[in-house]
Amino acid sequence: MRQVFKLPDVGEGLTEAEILSWQVAVGDTVTVNQILVEIETAKAAVELPSPYAGTVVELLAESGATVEVGVPIIAISDGLDEPAAAEPASSRVPAAAEPAAAEHPGAKIGEAGAGGRIATLVGYGPKPGSVTRRPRKSPPISPRVGALSTPSRRSQHTDRPAPDEQPPGAAAEQPGAPEQPAEPGTAELSGTVPLAKPPVRKLARELGVDLHEVSGSGPGGVITREDVRTGGNGAVANGALAEVAEPTGTPAGTPSGTGQRRVPIRGVRKATAAAMVNSAFTAPHVTEFLTVDVTPMIQLRDRLRATRDYRDVKLSPLTFAAKAVCLAARRTPEVNASWDDAAQEIVYFEHVQLGIAAATPRGLIVPKIRDADRLSLRELAGALGALTETARSGKTPPADLVGGTFTITNVGVFGVDTGTPILNPGESAILALGAVKQAPWVVDGQLAVRTVCQLALSFDHRVVDGEQGSRFLADVGSLLADPGLAMTY
Repeated sequence: MRQVFKLPDVGEGLTEAEILSWQVAVGDTVTVNQILVEIETAKAAVELPSPYAGTVVELLAESGATVEVGVPIIAISDGLDEPAAAEPASSRVPAAAEPAAAEHPGAKIGEAGAGGRIATLVGYGPKPGSVTRRPRKSPPISPRVGALSTPSRRSQHTDRPAPDEQPPGAAAEQPGAPEQPAEPGTAELSGTVPLAKPPVRKLARELGVDLHEVSGSGPGGVITREDVRTGGNGAVANGALAEVAEPTGTPAGTPSGTGQRRVPIRGVRKATAAAMVNSAFTAPHVTEFLTVDVTPMIQLRDRLRATRDYRDVKLSPLTFAAKAVCLAARRTPEVNASWDDAAQEIVYFEHVQLGIAAATPRGLIVPKIRDADRLSLRELAGALGALTETARSGKTPPADLVGGTFTITNVGVFGVDTGTPILNPGESAILALGAVKQAPWVVDGQLAVRTVCQLALSFDHRVVDGEQGSRFLADVGSLLADPGLAMTY
């Protein structure tokens, strides 16, 4: 039996995914739960296991294609249908053949009966090549190819064709008719629907490519993704047409694409852009800054590293900042809340679902540490290490990227002192942790060299008032400047 595996919803209602790479090929034997393909959603890269065992008979989506959820991506056969497929055609007579003959007594298959109708076997139609594809409902065809026409739907489907209607191509066989020179892409420019799979059509829409102007290089003239890309500037893929559209903003006479590199906006980058635009133009942002002497924090880290319990644990300033945020949020619950515009309510969360912004090869993602306020300093350090390693490998599951209540972005790892972070949608505050470095500092009236760090807190002013935001930022700074204060929280 042939089983078709459709792209599943891998979590959180995602509607599409990009095929990154196939782990199998046509003809390969696969087992249940064997990895078939790696896909990338708007959240993360995910490996899809096979729900079936058998032989791969067809890959229905190409690598690099963006596929909607529910669209078939691979066909797998268990081999049980092969004996039936080998049965002689003469023995495969449809059960509906007898009723069809009974309706036209005395008529042979393919001949007109008493009522003028033609007796046919159910499932058998006109000979190959006599029916064209359904006409495309699209704007008029360019005048330069307007000479070609498509047979009417009536002539294709009525039982008795009209005498004056000719099958496709008959005009070229009429005596005295001038021969029309074959033009690249005329099959696709004739008003019929171009042969292309749904992902290829979607790519064409994204790139603004008219499939009528693209020649298919695939089997049977099927248009591939490469055909769309090479035809994306208005030229037919084989270069037969010399009309090349210049990109917007390119001076006339400059070769197309010189000095430019165009990358489709999709996957993580597309999701990040949409989220940031939505957040920036929905929540009224306020950002406050604080420079902190974190010398005591660094000294505590060094002492902990020397103990047996923390010897194999990676303690970083981010770990201390995460702990400080969880402790400070107890006194200012507004920073761990969300504005529900639809319900006209402010939702206060009982626990901190801490998001950590992570830069990965595929873009910025924010995986979450669940119930971070319940974890000890050592447990937070372990969770941060596992989170970072998973994010860099691109294996963060989509479920770990949603449902956050507060975010920390560590810009200090890039040597940046501070910034003005943008809120993640659905959250009311985000903390930017700057670079930890030595700087001149006044201690007890004397100038000294200390280890300092700058903090920047952005918050949604609909939820967090200035007094609340300032108190929270001051609490975080105090905990980093004097870790002993944690005993009082």
